[in-house]
Amino acid sequence: MATYKEKMKQANREAKYTVVGLVATIVVWIALGFGLSGSSFEIFHTPIWIIAGCIGTWLFAIVVAVVISKVVMKDCDLDEEESE
Repeated sequence: MATYKEKMKQANREAKYTVVGLVATIVVWIALGFGLSGSSFEIFHTPIWIIAGCIGTWLFAIVVAVVISKVVMKDCDLDEEESE
C-alpha cells in the first residue's frame, strides 16, 4: 500500500467488515437468546437461553473479531508520506 488514497480505501473496507461483524453478532444474540427462550432445558438451574445468549454470543464475537483481524485488517502507517 503506497498512497494515502489506498490506505483510506483499506480503512473503509475494514470499517465495513466490522459493521457486518456487528450485525452478525446481533443476529446470533437474537437467535441464541430469544430463539431459545421457549426451551425448558437448564444447565445448573440456569435456562439455556441465558447461557447461550450471553456466553454463546460472547464466543461468537471473539471468533468474528479474530477472523476480521486475521483476514481483513492490514497494518499500515496513515501518514501521507510515501512508504519506502
